Amino acid sequence: HGPGRGRLVRTAFFKRVRPEQIREIALLVIIIAVVVFFATQVPNFASGRTFTRVATTIPITVVLGVGLTLVILTRNIDLSIGSQVAVVAYGVGTFLLTDPSMNPIFVIALCILLGVIMGAINGLIVAYGGVPAIVATLGTLAIYRSILSTTASAEPVTVAKLPDWIVDINSINLSTIEGFQIRILPLLALAIVIVFQLIISYARYGRRLFAIGSNPDAARVAGLPIKRDVFAAFVICGALAGLAGWMWIARFGNVNTQAAVGLELAVVAAVVVGGVNIFGGSGSMIGVVLGAMLIVLLDQGLIRWAEVSEFLRDALLGLLILLAVASDKIILDRLRAVWARERRLEDERERAGPAAPQAAGDG
Repeated sequence: HGPGRGRLVRTAFFKRVRPEQIREIALLVIIIAVVVFFATQVPNFASGRTFTRVATTIPITVVLGVGLTLVILTRNIDLSIGSQVAVVAYGVGTFLLTDPSMNPIFVIALCILLGVIMGAINGLIVAYGGVPAIVATLGTLAIYRSILSTTASAEPVTVAKLPDWIVDINSINLSTIEGFQIRILPLLALAIVIVFQLIISYARYGRRLFAIGSNPDAARVAGLPIKRDVFAAFVICGALAGLAGWMWIARFGNVNTQAAVGLELAVVAAVVVGGVNIFGGSGSMIGVVLGAMLIVLLDQGLIRWAEVSEFLRDALLGLLILLAVASDKIILDRLRAVWARERRLEDERERAGPAAPQAAGDG
């Protein structure tokens, strides 16, 4: 009786919870543990001010992570997103210096358009040119960064010369709950996460991305538009990088040749730690948010923890990426195998269930 009941409980659990959701629950537990740990080590860590700082830090990483997730789902990667952010931020910042009265909606649209152009270049090279994504986007990373270096060195964008509306937007407080301030950029990032989580969960395009990443050969045999979908993923990633470029101006104001250097590492870390399989085929936008939160919380805690150096913080970020990839390969692969087996057994039992009464009736 005991083993049978245990099997029923296990089957019911795996019927309702996917392996990726287990990863997200584990991330949430780790985040809580990190907060509790640093609350005992750093004065006033678990305060509204800390969580406000976290909420205002992660929107750029989250928005970029959403775009990068679409690309990684197809077994590709875009390492040029940091350079795209910098180019957009400088380009639009320069436009605002020459014409501060530009319509805010037009400014945001221009940022997205510039991102779409750079994303389309990456998509054409990878999807239609057949160049490996890591090679292509390393090349465009260098090209976009060199464009910024040759232009921004002459006259960097400074916050003092920007119009008030873009400087003030990051600090606008919509509401305050127990010291935690609700601001515009985090809400914008949250809206983007929700929209793209719905797309990859329910839209045909989103399901095709999973199919392409899980088994490209089977997707090709099934007649899926692989090139078009991969190209679209890079374009959307570029569009979101363009939006992140606008968010960069709104958050920091200053744009120089070093803007967003190394940002791609933080985004890749958030995406991989959040449970997106670097080899494609699985992941969620909710996991990206949790991954970004964990990294920023660790960073905030280690910055304020006197015993840890800056070099150790960078080493910890690299270690997190390695652990995330290893756990995805070892632990989640086993969970997926168990999940698939339990679902198969459940389907067999459901098919066998109606047959039993029928056989009894015939007897």
